[in-house]
Amino acid sequence: MKPESDCVDTSQVEGNASSAVKHALLSSLQSMKTSHVSRPTGKPFRGFEAEFTSWLQLTEVSVLPKAEEPEKLEGRVVFEATVDEDMLNFAGTLHGGCLAMMIDMHVSSTHFWLELIRICSCSTSPIYVLGASTSGRGVFGVSQSLNIVYHSPALTGDKLHIVNTTLTLGSRALSTRCEVWNVTRHRLVASAVHINMVPSEPKASKSAKL
Repeated sequence: MKPESDCVDTSQVEGNASSAVKHALLSSLQSMKTSHVSRPTGKPFRGFEAEFTSWLQLTEVSVLPKAEEPEKLEGRVVFEATVDEDMLNFAGTLHGGCLAMMIDMHVSSTHFWLELIRICSCSTSPIYVLGASTSGRGVFGVSQSLNIVYHSPALTGDKLHIVNTTLTLGSRALSTRCEVWNVTRHRLVASAVHINMVPSEPKASKSAKL
């Protein structure tokens, strides 16, 4: 039987990124969808994050010239999701917390050849794509801030495009933009700017004085 990672089909993912880069994101997403959380009671529990991840489909992975500055490149990753009843608030529209979870949904990989992926989210996945495509190594940090603006509601059955692009990749600060579009109703649902910081290497502790 083939390893799970060998069963990942990248042919349905659009974009000019290499098949290896697409494979990395797809296999990470797949591993999250099939994960389970252990409970003391022994009752099967898929897990909060795995449930959310199961709603996402990866549709595009690209590295493109920036429209405003063609000499600069940007990573672009697009996911799709369809709003269902489990995502709704009391008013019958997409819950803001659910939407935030989609934007900052974490997927991870432990494949030995993926030193590039540690932990990434929908909004920060283009950071990996740009780094892996240009330097062969993606760098991730920890979230410093996630600023979301909610523009319009989404209803059951609405199809969403979660479009993520890089803004800046500094030595310490990494920033991305995420736009969630309702392609059923042709309107913007939410936009966000996500800032990550690359943590400093831990300092060696001083020896205790005798």
